[in-house]
Amino acid sequence: RFNSEGGLHDHSFGNLFLTAMAGVTGDFAEAVRLTSEVLAIKGVIYPSTTSNVHLRAELEDGAWVEGETRITASRKRIRCIQLAPSDAHPLPDALDAIDAADLITIGPGSLYTSLIPNMLVNEVINAVRASSAIKIYIQNIMTQPGETEMYSAADHVEALAQHCGGILFSNILLNNGKPSPEILKKYGAEHAGLVEIDRDRLHALGLNLVERDLLAEEGVIRHDPDRLAQAVLQIAGLE
Repeated sequence: RFNSEGGLHDHSFGNLFLTAMAGVTGDFAEAVRLTSEVLAIKGVIYPSTTSNVHLRAELEDGAWVEGETRITASRKRIRCIQLAPSDAHPLPDALDAIDAADLITIGPGSLYTSLIPNMLVNEVINAVRASSAIKIYIQNIMTQPGETEMYSAADHVEALAQHCGGILFSNILLNNGKPSPEILKKYGAEHAGLVEIDRDRLHALGLNLVERDLLAEEGVIRHDPDRLAQAVLQIAGLE
């Protein structure tokens, strides 16, 4: 995300790049395909919908806010998130990929402005629910300012379940590695903290807990892609 002052503040490069490509091609699915080529992304990416949708959030005080940046800028606890319009059509290729999948993961990512919205597209929830694939929720390592401040792991799961009509992902992959106090202090200054692993609540939700040290060995707190991939494959019984 851009941290500079001005019109680009808090916008992600990826979203802006996709918007520009969609403007050039006139087709969002084609824009995603071309972006994947430009960035040499492995695998195939299907957007959940090509409809022009916006996010709407109801906050804890009953107010409604529209737009990703406005939602996170409100700094108030989110009660629920919606798509506007609510009848967005799913991309058939996305539904076919879900149906054919042996393994479905969700996360890591922004809970309310990235993960949940993809599930709210018509038929996506039903497709995931009907799938016999192994399903894994990859828990964020840190809370996110403006979205999940003070959220525990179970709070994340319950928010996802609230919007999906129940628990869809029976496995949860959690980081138990410990960042240095110095790095945590920097994140704390931005109102972000380690996500608490409240095991009793997670077990009560019927989840299979898998804990690993997934931290990348660098100056920021993020998942190490190799460790994460290895853990996911182990859960799926593929390694």
